[in-house]
Formats: sequence, structure tokens, C-alpha cells
Amino acid sequence: MLATIVVSLLSLIGVFALSLSEQVLDRFLFVLLSFSAGSILGAAYFDLLPEALEMGGDTSFVVLIVTAGFLGFFFLERFIYWYHGHIHGHEAPSQVDKRVTVKRFVYLNVFGDGIHNFLDGMVIAASFFLDPKPIVGLVATTAVIFHELPQEIGDFGVLVYGGFTRRKALLFNFLSALTAVAGALLSNFFAVSVDNFVGSLVAFAAGGFIYLAASELIPEMQREQDFEKSVVQFVLFILGLALIWSLGVIFPA
Repeated sequence: MLATIVVSLLSLIGVFALSLSEQVLDRFLFVLLSFSAGSILGAAYFDLLPEALEMGGDTSFVVLIVTAGFLGFFFLERFIYWYHGHIHGHEAPSQVDKRVTVKRFVYLNVFGDGIHNFLDGMVIAASFFLDPKPIVGLVATTAVIFHELPQEIGDFGVLVYGGFTRRKALLFNFLSALTAVAGALLSNFFAVSVDNFVGSLVAFAAGGFIYLAASELIPEMQREQDFEKSVVQFVLFILGLALIWSLGVIFPA
């Protein structure tokens, strides 16, 4: 619960982002985007997937659930986020889909983010159930944090762009983030009443994290055409992977 509350509080970071100059904000998101891509893939491959294989027993079943997670996040991205022009990474509010009205876009943005945060809460809670030692939960929480930071900054900017005052945008963004707590509570209930629920959810999360990194964050990195910046991106990406791997080495499950 503490981990999900911390992740929910990330929604308040937008107030600091608006106080930054555009140049400083771009640099900040440039670093965070590359690092988060590595941390998410690291969580999927170095921790969540191995744990799911250990708990699930049947490899073919685990692979099936991982695939379901990948497809589930694909569905969420394409059939929910698409309708409200969800902003990923460092895209500017000016790139909002003009096919919807501003007012409708604002509330659908809050709704879509609520669903995403709900899944994050389920993933975090299930990860802490894996072992009395909190390493897996800390790894999953770290991955979610580095993914949520650029997203929350972008979401806050979208709400302000859509007509909300800073205070109202901050409130709605925070309420949307609190759905992570509801997801954690639901995950706790199912972990007790459903056999192998934790292992299946962790496998589902591994597939979802792979999708998030491969379909959202890495393509954003590939837009960079400057060679030197691309090298920096690659180094930050490796550092993200190394962080997750090192957590597993320092705090073995």
C-alpha cells in the first residue's frame, strides 16, 4: 500500500514541471525517457518473468499469460488511449488529437490514466506477494515510477491545456493516480482467494511492461536523429537495465 501511495503521489510532480523553462523540461524528459525504457525492460526480463516461470510451473502457460499481458496492454493503448489522444513521453500538448472537443478530451484523459494506474497498483501489490523479502516489489515499483514520471508530467500539461486551472488539473490528476491504491486492494483480495493469481498477474505484468517499453518508449527514443544524443540515450537505457539487474544481485530473493 505504501508503494502504491508513493506512485500515486507522482501525479503531483506536474506543478514543478510547469515552473520549469521549456528547454530545461525537454532535457529532463530526454533523460527520464531513456532510463525508464531500460528499467521497464529490466523489470520484465530480470525479475518478473523469472519469478513467473518459477511460480507458474508450466512454461507454456506462463508464455501464454505473458502474451496475454502484451495483447492486453496493446488493447488498452489502441482502443482506450487512442480515443483521447493520450500523450506519451515528451510530446507537447499541441499534438493533442483535434477530433475530440477539449472538454471531452480532458475527462477521457483522466479516465484512461485511471485504468492504467489501476493496473499499476495490481502489479505492484502482486509483486510484493512473491516473497517475504521485498526485492521483487521494489523492482516493480521502481519500473513503474520511472514510467509514470514523464507520463504524469505530460498528463498535467494536457489538463491545463484543456482548460483546467493548475489547482484543478493537479486535483484530477491525483484522483486518477489514486486508482493504483484500489488496484492494490483488489490484487490483495484475489491473491488470497484465487490459486496462482500472483504468478499469473506477474506474468501478465511482464508482457505489459515489454509492450510499454517496445511500443511507447523505445519508438520515442528512435525519433532522435542527433548521433551524440542517441549515444547518450543508449547509455541511459543500459543504466536503466543495470539498475534493475543490480537490485536483484544486491537483494537476492
